[in-house]
This record gives sequence, structure tokens and C-alpha cells, in this order.
Amino acid sequence: MIRELLSFLPSNNLDDPPRRTVSDALDRREESLNTMVPEDPQKPYDIKDVIHAVVDEGYFFEVHEYFAQNIVVGFARLDGRPVGVVANQPAFLAGVLDINASVKGARFVRFCDAFNIPLVTFEDVPGFLPGTQQEWGGIIKHGAKLLFAFAEATVPKLTVITRKAYGGAYCVMASKHIRTDANFAWPTAEIAVMGPEGAVNIVHKRELDKAPESGRAGLRQEKIEEFRERFANPFVAAERGYIDAIIEPAETRAKLITSLRALENKRDVNPKKKHGNIPL
Repeated sequence: MIRELLSFLPSNNLDDPPRRTVSDALDRREESLNTMVPEDPQKPYDIKDVIHAVVDEGYFFEVHEYFAQNIVVGFARLDGRPVGVVANQPAFLAGVLDINASVKGARFVRFCDAFNIPLVTFEDVPGFLPGTQQEWGGIIKHGAKLLFAFAEATVPKLTVITRKAYGGAYCVMASKHIRTDANFAWPTAEIAVMGPEGAVNIVHKRELDKAPESGRAGLRQEKIEEFRERFANPFVAAERGYIDAIIEPAETRAKLITSLRALENKRDVNPKKKHGNIPL
């Protein structure tokens, strides 16, 4: 496994990661991706199926597999070029970010940045894990580590939003707001401050309280559908420039490879200072 891990890494931080010749077509369409995300937003799916379908020859070398399984990190290749993959896992804790997931993701992002390995993020995150245990453990501080790692990384950074992208967790997961180079969304993406169910309870609370009890459930469902249609979709974000393109899921591989080629000679420079003050 160590030998396999080293096959993705350069000899030192000044070299480019080793490239391989692959037989996998660069413009390969993967039709299974069009039906990968369930229609029911509460239903889970395995994000590893998405990763395997997109990367060269379906090969994904996962690291830290059994720690903080609500986030997936590992190495793969696109166009023969090593990339680091960071992905929320909807099949475990609905893909929320907690303390362990934030630290796991942040460490991996900084490792890839240290060795000039581009980062590809697959995002399906409903938010940060709520609860006093997380708050006492310092979820804000540890969540900020992942934010800092993505923002400071100077390697090519690509993001694909497959479904949920809510609130602060959306911003943390390599959003356009923190210097990500290319952000794509599937038509199933829901980019909003929070989920429609929670938002309706807050925004329309008075209206729901005044409604007769017999019709309250129907009115609430009507407001949820209205919110989902108006806000919980990628089109509003695309209009504002937070998403570069809304893509057909089957074309994800081709879009990522095209973007990586365009960013091959990227040279990003951080502000001139000794170093940033990471939230430790």
C-alpha cells in the first residue's frame, strides 16, 4: 500500500506528480451518473460510486478509510495525472461535517498542496453536525481548519456539487468564495442557506401558526416546494457567478479533465508574509 501511495507522489515538492499513460477515453460519458443521485433528497447514496465512475479506469486509492467516514479522501488519476479527491459521504451521517471530518479533510488538503497535487472536491453537505458535544469540542475552530486549508492551497482546485450545499458547510467545501478555480453543479444541486424544511419553519413561522391546524401540513408542504423551486437549485448561484457551469452528470469526467488541462500551468501566489495563522 505504501508503494501504491508513493506512485501518486513526486520525489519532492519541486517536482510535478508522476503522470501515466491511460487507455480510458478523456471524453468518456458515464450515463450511470445521470441517475446516481436519488430523487428523494433524504435518500442516501454512495459518493464512492460517483468517484469510481469519473476517474481513470475507475481506480480510487482511499486513505484514512475508517476514520470520519462522513468524508472521503484519497488519490486518483484524471488524464493520467494524479489528483487528490475530497468528497462528502451521504451514506454516512448524511455527509455532515463534524470535528473529525474537518480535521481529516484539512490534513489531506494541505498534504496535496505540499506536493503540487490538484484537488477535486465532490460536494453533498447538509451542514455542520449540531449538538453541544460538537460545540464543546470546538467545531468552529476545527471547521475553520478545513476552510483555511482550501483557501490557502495554491494547486488547481475543482469542485462538483452533486446535491446539497447548505450554509457555512457549502462555503468550506472549496466554494468559489475561497479561490476555487472551477465550480460545477449537477442539475440536482441545492445551494442555499439551509434546507427547505428548516427554512420554511423560520421564514413562514407566523403564517403557519395562524393557519388552521387541518390545513397547516398542506400549507407547509406548499411553502417547501415553493422554496425549493426558487432557491434550492443551482441556477440562482450560477446567475451570481458562484457556479461556472451547470453540467450534465454524465459529462463530469470530460469537464474535469478539460479544466485540469487549462490549469496545468497555474501559478498562484499567496500574500507576502511569513505564514498565515491557521486555527490550531
